[in-house]
Amino acid sequence: MELKGSKVIAADIDTVWRHLNSPETLKACIPGCEELTGSPEEGFAAVVKQKVGPVKATFKGEVTLENVVPGKSYTITGEGKGGVAGFAKGGADVVLTEVEGGTELTYDVEAKVGGKLAQLGSRIIGGFARKMADEFFERFQNAVEDGEAA
Repeated sequence: MELKGSKVIAADIDTVWRHLNSPETLKACIPGCEELTGSPEEGFAAVVKQKVGPVKATFKGEVTLENVVPGKSYTITGEGKGGVAGFAKGGADVVLTEVEGGTELTYDVEAKVGGKLAQLGSRIIGGFARKMADEFFERFQNAVEDGEAA
């Protein structure tokens, strides 16, 4: 499934870029994230707890940044295994553009699931994926803008 969207964040590109590469910001913005360790250069290890429809799972996985153009764009890819619940993997192309009032962050997400999760059907999975993406980018916008105000 694919999800696309954008947000205008009231901050300059350098500030938004710094937050996109900050483990603390990413951990705070990923819904259900309990642990995020690592660095943008080496990749991150994450533990995320989620409930998708009737399926509850703790996903343990890896996240890497690829195609990095500093201050402009990158591709973030990850894969998580949730035991009997199955797996989730995907990536997002993230592009920053300077606009009046701040920085436009555009994202293009592609996600795949397998195991019990895949049996829930595309409507439930699609709704869940859209909710996760919306929540992440909403939290991200708030974290960056609140950090700017401080």
